[in-house]
Amino acid sequence: MLARLVDCLGLRSEDALLEIGAGSGALTRCLHGSVDRYTAIEIDRDLIPGLRSRFPEIELFNADALAFDFNAHCEGRIWRLVGNLPYNIASALLFKLIACAAHIQDMHFMLQREVAERLAADPGTKARGRLSVGIQHRFAVEALFDVPPESFAPPPKVFSTLVRLTPRPAAADSTAPEKLEAVVRLAFASRRKRLSNALKPLGLDWAALGIDERLRPADLSVAEFVTIAKVVGES
Repeated sequence: MLARLVDCLGLRSEDALLEIGAGSGALTRCLHGSVDRYTAIEIDRDLIPGLRSRFPEIELFNADALAFDFNAHCEGRIWRLVGNLPYNIASALLFKLIACAAHIQDMHFMLQREVAERLAADPGTKARGRLSVGIQHRFAVEALFDVPPESFAPPPKVFSTLVRLTPRPAAADSTAPEKLEAVVRLAFASRRKRLSNALKPLGLDWAALGIDERLRPADLSVAEFVTIAKVVGES
């Protein structure tokens, strides 16, 4: 499975690679030495001495990925991100990385299969939610392959999926990312309600928007959420 992941990355010597969650170094061992610059983040301080001993040439941070300043670290270069993301922080970390899209070439993450399904969920599907819209607005999502529990030690109780996220060109419109996030968050806070009720506090003119107010939040495309956010931003 590690060999398949390495093949999917297709690393070049001039790449700058940032690994999130180096752990005991299983993936680091396969990747270090392949690129011009290698940075790894690991939260467990007990694992740091071993990583430093085995991989003295890499730049290693003993840090919480949720608190790490990716924009400051990545500024000035385009980075490729990789990691086996802890299931309990995956969604929060992905939302954090949306703001770093301008510094990213691509991201290859091992995620719980259910999270991967949410990332790629189409409008009208049960898995579609706030994470789907937020990520798809800035990244193209591609599920590469599934990984069974027995590939890990200790084995988790769930399947995992390797996902590739590639930044989309920055939107040409003036929609503020925080305005879009606010609209999407409000909508999915009442995901079972019709849009007319879920977004009632915004006082929208649905006829002018050209969006059926009887739809539910999960039915909307990213473009339709952007349309709503633009109107809210102009009001």
